[in-house]
Amino acid sequence: MGAAGAAVSVPGLLTACSSGSGGDGTTNTGKDLAPWPAYQPTPGAKPDLPPTDQGVQPGFTSYPADLTASVSRTPGDGSTVKVMSVTFGTPPKGAAQNRFWKAIEKALGVKIEYTVIPQTDYQQKMATVMAGDPESLPDIINVFSGFVLPREAEFVQRRAEDLTPFLSGKAVKDYPNLAGIPTHAWRDMGRIGGRIHGIPLERPVPGSTLWINQGQFTDAGMKEGWTSDDFAAVVKKGTRGTTYALGASADSLFGNAVHAAAHNAPQRWAVEKDGTFRSNYTDKRYRASVAFQAQLRKNGSYHPEATSLSAPDLHTLFLNGTVGSKQDGFGGYIPIYNDSKGLLTPAPALPYSVDGTPGGVVAARRSFGYTILKKAKKERIEMLLRLLDYLAAPFGTKEWELTHFGLEDVHFTRGKDGSPKPTKLGEVENNTNFPVKYLAEGPQVLFLAGQPKAVRALHAWQQKVVPVTIRDASFGLQSRTNTKQGTTLRASMDDTITAVIAGRASLSDYDAAVKKWRSGGGDRMAEEYAEEYAAIK
Repeated sequence: MGAAGAAVSVPGLLTACSSGSGGDGTTNTGKDLAPWPAYQPTPGAKPDLPPTDQGVQPGFTSYPADLTASVSRTPGDGSTVKVMSVTFGTPPKGAAQNRFWKAIEKALGVKIEYTVIPQTDYQQKMATVMAGDPESLPDIINVFSGFVLPREAEFVQRRAEDLTPFLSGKAVKDYPNLAGIPTHAWRDMGRIGGRIHGIPLERPVPGSTLWINQGQFTDAGMKEGWTSDDFAAVVKKGTRGTTYALGASADSLFGNAVHAAAHNAPQRWAVEKDGTFRSNYTDKRYRASVAFQAQLRKNGSYHPEATSLSAPDLHTLFLNGTVGSKQDGFGGYIPIYNDSKGLLTPAPALPYSVDGTPGGVVAARRSFGYTILKKAKKERIEMLLRLLDYLAAPFGTKEWELTHFGLEDVHFTRGKDGSPKPTKLGEVENNTNFPVKYLAEGPQVLFLAGQPKAVRALHAWQQKVVPVTIRDASFGLQSRTNTKQGTTLRASMDDTITAVIAGRASLSDYDAAVKKWRSGGGDRMAEEYAEEYAAIK
């Protein structure tokens, strides 16, 4: 990954001297490391567009004609299972009025009590759960990777079942669909104290993406191979009256991750050849990306409420043409394309170059959170794992269709090409509002029902950008300081970066904030990550 570059302050590198983190039971330093589950690809449909070893996803321009079954029996035992996960949709209708909910319960063979937490409330709710009575924990909990929860690793180690005996190495063969989760997802989830405590939600290589209104950007002069000057000119030209080329929400820092990657800055952490860890904040290219965004803001290219808009409100403004772009994870392409039909043609932007150097794109954590199980008797854990194995069925199976689209002729009908087409009921009863997909899911593929042209475009885009993705080197590693102070330290830097871009603070204020971040725990995090990195290589 791109890790070179001078730092903002001296000394520029965050050194890898001893921090004593090996004494923390959650770290992997000095521990015997449990082998990752033995990967065994599960049979599925043959893609129309092939994957690559670098991480380009398999693409399906049509829906498989013959679905297979990946589970031979009902996995549940008729008991009640309490579940909790994040959601990015609206709360579902209750089980008694929700046929999608009932269909999932019937297929799994259990009664589901589901607590759905909106993303905006997730941290607060999880803090309450983590501090509560261990006996009141849900049986299955989705730990969302979008936040660093204080003492998350300690909570998981104390309260969640150690799944190593059930999943490590060849033991996973009892759960074939879980065995089909690629090793890169387990690695980016990471071990805690050398053990496996969760099941990862596999995700593609591209992460935060600048989604653009292709027509608006093309009309404003967008071209492949553009430079940062070209980008600035396009977004300025694409902004007129009450239409703004650049949109952002309160949690995206003006789309900072995308611009930092285009400047080839580290994504949070980079690792040097000698194992030393460097923070993005200390890299001059990251600082330059903040200055670049401040200029874009000064030019009026951003929506004026970019620091306060919610993600749903920003999506609405994107669809109605008020903003011509927004930053979102690559995995959000399905609602972006589906919601845009008849309104605009969306597209993921290619990175611009800076000072003659081609830009990079954000590499995602290959685990979009992970699922943990409340401690229980062996038979109970095995049953819960069978439920998750069902939910992890691959694309092209009957189980995948049920958990993603519901019941035929109830939640969907067949299009001319055989692909599921949501009914009116399916638009409100689905796995966005009843998000079982955040408990377990099979390997991700590129598929958009009835939109083969879009699938080809996304596959072609991945072929161009996957080789230049910039990965956060801390993925899958433990840092005691990060779990205790990471959220607070990052929030302070986020506030400063937002203030600089918005014109309320200067780059000198940014430099002072970096110095405070380093002395307040940033340097210790670098040391701890370096120790972890050396331990698991």
